[in-house]
Amino acid sequence: MTKDEILRRFESSVSEPVSARELLQLLKVPRDARVTFRRHLRSLAADGLLVQVRGHRYALPGKMDVVVGVLQMHPDGYGFVVPEHDRDRKEGDVHVSADHLKEAMHGDRVAARIERRSSPQRRDGRIVRIIERGHEHVVGRVEVDHAGRVQVIPHEKRLVQRIAVLSGDTRNAAAGDMVDVEITHWPTATRGPIGRVVEVFGSIDTPGVDTRVIIRKHGIPDAHSAAAVAEAAHLGVVVRERELDGRSDFRGWPTVTIDGEDARDFDDAITLERLPNGHFWLGVHIADVAHYVHEGSALDAEAFERGTSVYFPERAVHMFPAELATGLCSLRPDVDRLVQSCLMEVNDRGDVVRYEVHDGVIRSGARMTYTAVNAVLTERDPETLAAYAGLVPLFERMRELFEVLNKRRHRRGSIDFDLPESEIILDDEGRVAAVTASERNVAHRIIEEFMLLANETVAAHFDAGHVPALYRIHEAPDPAKVAEFEEFVASLGYSLAAAPGGVRPGDFQRLVERISGTPVERPIAFLMLRTMQQARYASENVGHFGLAAPTYTHFTSPIRRYPDLVVHRLLRESRHGAMTAARLEELTDTLPEIGRHTSARERRAMEAERELVQWKKVRFMADKVGEEYDGYVTGVSAFGLFVELVEHFVEGLVHVSTMADDYYRYLDTAHVLRGEHSHKVFRLGDRVRVQVLRVDTGRRLIDLGLVELLEAVRAGQVSPGARRSRARPKSERSRHAPRQPKRGKVRRRASRR
Repeated sequence: MTKDEILRRFESSVSEPVSARELLQLLKVPRDARVTFRRHLRSLAADGLLVQVRGHRYALPGKMDVVVGVLQMHPDGYGFVVPEHDRDRKEGDVHVSADHLKEAMHGDRVAARIERRSSPQRRDGRIVRIIERGHEHVVGRVEVDHAGRVQVIPHEKRLVQRIAVLSGDTRNAAAGDMVDVEITHWPTATRGPIGRVVEVFGSIDTPGVDTRVIIRKHGIPDAHSAAAVAEAAHLGVVVRERELDGRSDFRGWPTVTIDGEDARDFDDAITLERLPNGHFWLGVHIADVAHYVHEGSALDAEAFERGTSVYFPERAVHMFPAELATGLCSLRPDVDRLVQSCLMEVNDRGDVVRYEVHDGVIRSGARMTYTAVNAVLTERDPETLAAYAGLVPLFERMRELFEVLNKRRHRRGSIDFDLPESEIILDDEGRVAAVTASERNVAHRIIEEFMLLANETVAAHFDAGHVPALYRIHEAPDPAKVAEFEEFVASLGYSLAAAPGGVRPGDFQRLVERISGTPVERPIAFLMLRTMQQARYASENVGHFGLAAPTYTHFTSPIRRYPDLVVHRLLRESRHGAMTAARLEELTDTLPEIGRHTSARERRAMEAERELVQWKKVRFMADKVGEEYDGYVTGVSAFGLFVELVEHFVEGLVHVSTMADDYYRYLDTAHVLRGEHSHKVFRLGDRVRVQVLRVDTGRRLIDLGLVELLEAVRAGQVSPGARRSRARPKSERSRHAPRQPKRGKVRRRASRR
């Protein structure tokens, strides 16, 4: 009896909580199957599909008004349980007050009983069981009180309990040091958690410590295992002659790689020529990592656990050891490299009219950079043109095809955000020297367009052949969120102009074009991103909304994304007739879990990258207190305005307490703060002049003030200090402050579309 069958029979035959013994009798489980049955029962409870209640009895969570999910704490001490089996978010999260948290901590997987429904989307409850702890290790800062007692203040603000450390467990950490502490005793009703320091990182002002803290905080494996390194080293550094048997030989084709100046792993190469019929013959050649990394190997197990490479300002944490990532699988010039190649015949409308997929071998003729290709195509720099004279016709063909493909995507309504992102520039000592706008030139766009086309073509190959695959999906946005977004943009004089209940990607893209170059471009674009679902990996193809693509996968980066490695394996198996009945059954079971796991690992990487960039930005501003900057309002909440500085791409908060010329009330539907007496309005997109008032590096916050109001206070025109309306807006008591998420770029190649 499988777990699915147990669950179905439980739902149809069990009406009240029962013990395992009663369930065995009720479902008439044969004696020789009872050990397996009990194991499946425990697994269903661990997965939250069943819930264990008093007396070791099992019940369906829904019938017990119990929700299983992950506890997301708020720094103020309350929390929300995010249901793990409610993907459509129809019910909403369960609010848990501080008194009803039991001994749960942020990140714990818990069961919460619903005790009150105050609205269709508001449920209040209490924690009844902690199923799985979310944090066995916590990274934080050491604090020593006047009596010499040591506590660790978690770096994660949502871990609200301080962790006590006994005198013999400090590893000589000093006050202010950043440490990794292992929790040895979980919190109880009468005391907080207790732990022991297992590693001391040192002062947070030491270059590189912040990166180590973020890596450890997010549980990202840093060093590769000895077994994985040994496997990579055993593969050697050159392609052996016997490995070329049965492969298509593309070594005579003009082939180039185009990457950033600092890139060390080159996993994609391009060939392009014109056919006699006028069509383009585009070759996208991807490093054949699957040839070297086999299922079940140490390299494979470690890559699966990591899920993706992670890119930080000063260094990257690679999915594979350097021996593989920057060695044998890096498409360096003038050496033979094994590839999987997708060759596509593209007509003048950008349609792929014919394609071929090969196991191949290439020899790249040049390692090009985005800067150099842009100098050829846009700047027409004489020196660069002369240096690459033999390749200039190839680059010009690339631009021609790019324009064809880009127009094709535009016609079908693909959403193309092309906003400048921030880039962290480090000095020789690893400190932030500047925060600037990253450059995305025509060379970046060419490679992105070619990779998108190859990903679509491979996905269509799977779909047409009914081959099990791992797709990159992006579901349509929630209609309720679309309605909220429409209400907001309407207040600014814009509209999606979409059919009721039938928004399409092209509706968003046309709005992107209308707001391009306006002051509200960035805030509307960020709010648009919040309206969208998050792209993820799945075994079922539902298309990619943002790209307006019916099928899409990730094929182009197996060195740094595990899903691409899986796609390469499936592509080869499907071409070589290796899809046996047993293999199909195995893939049906394993691909959904691979999709869930790698999607979670991708989110972890994104959160870690974003957090470190924001932290570095705050520290960069630490010596700029008192300076004034121009900025744009990027978020509005009941407690103030979020402002992004034009010069440094850094965001700070203008707290309402500094806006002392009036009582300001928050109008949530319009996303504005309005003065009760002056009727002065601050809204998304407003250009403002601000002064840096305070930089809190510990809490990673920047406090700003509006210069016009600060000057009025200094001139004595109004009384300084906090002024608040007696009428407290309802939205100030809500869970989420409606602000826009921030995105940063740190010289990386990874595309997460």
